[in-house]
Amino acid sequence: MENGSDLLEWLGRDTSIRVFSYLEDPADLVRATAVSRSWRQFVIANGLSKSLCTKLCPEVSYFSGIKEITPPGMVQLDESNSTTEWRNHERDHKIYTYINSFLVSTEGATSCISHCIGASSTDHFPQESIENTLEPREEVDWNQSHWSSVGEVDPAVPESLMYLLNYDLAFVDEIMIRPSQEFFLNDDYIYSSKFVRFKLGHSKLPITTAIFNLQQSHQIADENYVWTYISPQYPMEQENVLQSFKLPRPVLCIGAVVKVELLGRVVKHDFDDLFYICICHVQVRGRTLLPLLAADFSETVHGHGGGVLLKYNPMVWGRTRIGG
Repeated sequence: MENGSDLLEWLGRDTSIRVFSYLEDPADLVRATAVSRSWRQFVIANGLSKSLCTKLCPEVSYFSGIKEITPPGMVQLDESNSTTEWRNHERDHKIYTYINSFLVSTEGATSCISHCIGASSTDHFPQESIENTLEPREEVDWNQSHWSSVGEVDPAVPESLMYLLNYDLAFVDEIMIRPSQEFFLNDDYIYSSKFVRFKLGHSKLPITTAIFNLQQSHQIADENYVWTYISPQYPMEQENVLQSFKLPRPVLCIGAVVKVELLGRVVKHDFDDLFYICICHVQVRGRTLLPLLAADFSETVHGHGGGVLLKYNPMVWGRTRIGG
C-alpha cells in the first residue's frame, strides 16, 4: 500500500473480518498475528481464533463461557474495564489458538478408555460382559474373551457399548473395534455388526454416578446424555482383526463419554437360530487438553442442554510454552 498504510485499515473492519473468515489452516492465522502489532491486535480483538476454531471444530460452540481458576490467596488487580476486556481477549486468543493446534496434528494420541459404563444387553452376564473388551487378549477361553449381545430374531436390532474416557476434555481421532470369532462345529463365526456409529458427549447425571452397574442397561439410554458429536455410519468388515474407524476430523469429546452403536447383525447362530453381535476389543485413541484446559459441568443445566464452562488455570498456562 502507498505511504505504508495498513491493509486492514484500508479494507475496513467488516471486510477484513470477511477476508480472514476464508482461512482454513490455523497456522495461517498464527502467521497473520506475526505480520505487525496492528494485525495481531485486530485478530485478538475480533476473536478470530475462536471463530476459526468454531468453524473447524463445532463442538467448541457448546462452551457457554470461560472460567478462570484463581489460586488461593491471589490478589485480584484493580483494573479498568478496558484493560480487563483486553486481557480477556488475549486469554481467549491463547486458549483457542491452543485448541486449534490439536486440529492440525494427531501426535500423541493414546488409548484413553478409563471405565465401562454399560452395554445395551449382555448374554451370560458377567462372563461375557463389556469389561472383556477393555484389554486385547488371545481368545483362549472364548466365553471370557469378549462381550456378547443377547440373541435376536430380527437382525436389524441394534446394540451399543458405552465407555468413560480418562479425561473430561479430549480430542478423539480414531476408534478401533475387533469383532469376535467363534470356532463351532468346524465353522468360523465372526460376529461383527454391519455398521458402526459413534456418539461423544457427557452424562446429564453427576459424573460420580455415571459408572453404572453393568446389569443396568437402561442407564445407557440416549435421554441420559447430551451428545455433542454424532459420527457418520461406517461399514464393519466381517474379519477377526482390530478395525480402525478414523473420524473425519479430530473431534472434541466434551464430557468423556463415548457410545459405540453396533447397527445390524450378520451371523445367525445355528444352535438357537438367533442373531448375535460379539466384540473382543474396543479402543478409543485421543489426546487430552489437560493440564491447561478442562471442562466444568457445575453450572450445566442437566437435562436441558445447558452449556459447559471451559476452565483454565493461568498459573499452569504460565509454565507452558504456547504459540500465538
